[in-house]
Amino acid sequence: MHRKVKVIAILFFFALLGYAIGGMTYLLRFPQEIRLTEFTTHSLSVGLPLSASFQSQTAAVASVNETPVTECFSVRLGRPLIIETDGSGTAEMTIEVFGFPLRRIVLDIVPEVEVIPLGNAIGVRINTHGVMVLGTGSFPGADGTTQQPADGLLRAGDLILRANDTEITDKELLGEYVAASTGDVTFLVRRDGAELEVTLTPAESSKDNVRRIGTWVRDSTKGIGTLTFYNPQTGTFGALGHGIMDVDTKKLMSVRDGVIMPSTVIDVKRGARGYPGELEGDVDTAQILGEITANTPSGIYGTLDPSVSVQFSHIDAIPIALRSHIQEGPATILANVTGNDVREYAIMIESVNRFATDETKGMVIRITDPELLQITGGIVQGMSGSPILQNGRIIGAITHVFVQDPTKGYGIFIESMLSGA
Repeated sequence: MHRKVKVIAILFFFALLGYAIGGMTYLLRFPQEIRLTEFTTHSLSVGLPLSASFQSQTAAVASVNETPVTECFSVRLGRPLIIETDGSGTAEMTIEVFGFPLRRIVLDIVPEVEVIPLGNAIGVRINTHGVMVLGTGSFPGADGTTQQPADGLLRAGDLILRANDTEITDKELLGEYVAASTGDVTFLVRRDGAELEVTLTPAESSKDNVRRIGTWVRDSTKGIGTLTFYNPQTGTFGALGHGIMDVDTKKLMSVRDGVIMPSTVIDVKRGARGYPGELEGDVDTAQILGEITANTPSGIYGTLDPSVSVQFSHIDAIPIALRSHIQEGPATILANVTGNDVREYAIMIESVNRFATDETKGMVIRITDPELLQITGGIVQGMSGSPILQNGRIIGAITHVFVQDPTKGYGIFIESMLSGA
């Protein structure tokens, strides 16, 4: 009997330890800042048998679980917290165990924001800051030897910004500078967010007697995506819901400048299991809708041309919904999959990860609209940025497709897109 009790006690101890470790891991995933809108009721679920203390230096948080926040007080976290906000400002929530603080979280209460949801297909063209290195290689030198001047010195993903004292703006200029050089060339390179100098000795190629450094480079890219929103208060737009990555290096491309252009969808390659499909568009390169100013992990951003913004003046701006208000269940998207026609299609939000570490994967959605499934088979390339709507609010945008099930994909929260603008 004593042995049985001992075994039970040991199992209970390890179960408690595992639960504690799991709880700590869960808490570490919590963001250090949670954004709420003013004059709204929010539900925040932690779901752990812990407590939290609240403190507000302003009247931003009116009450928690119907208890007015007039001074520091504690609540249990086993059930959802109902937070009522009363104006903008900040408050602090400290999650505790046995009175010891585990994690401090800032509650940032912000004014409600309204934007115009769009869904138009667009052509995107960006030019990089400097020239991006895709890789290095060898070539036959004029002296009969194999030359590899950049091997081990330049890496895929490096951005070449300067050659000696000359700013490098495109790959043609880089080639011309190296060809005209007579000695070593010192390059200013941005690598993993830091700048460093790399000195190479160009070699003459036997093919054309031109000095080279043995690199493959890119200075621009283009493609098709979807315009997510226009903010009439700031004149800015957001699109794609994810950053533009170089197809070879898988690095986020650094934007020097860029434009978005109107695109007419002329064909759709339907998605199927193992094949994501894509929109094919006819881009009107003669018309510029707006200028791109930033390429970030949460999307591309810029300003619309004033004459273009007038085209959207007939569309009503709607409020955004923060992640705390998003619900699993029915929703819709705005998508442009035929011609220039933007239509609303039914979807289902299958899960919401409010504490996702990858902001482009905050929601899992599934296309349920029969018409859209007939046209595209689900989510296809080019639909990234299609705005997601629920309960009269814009809640996010489509970002990725599940390759093995094109009816499903990921979405980004609209608050993440707005914070990147």
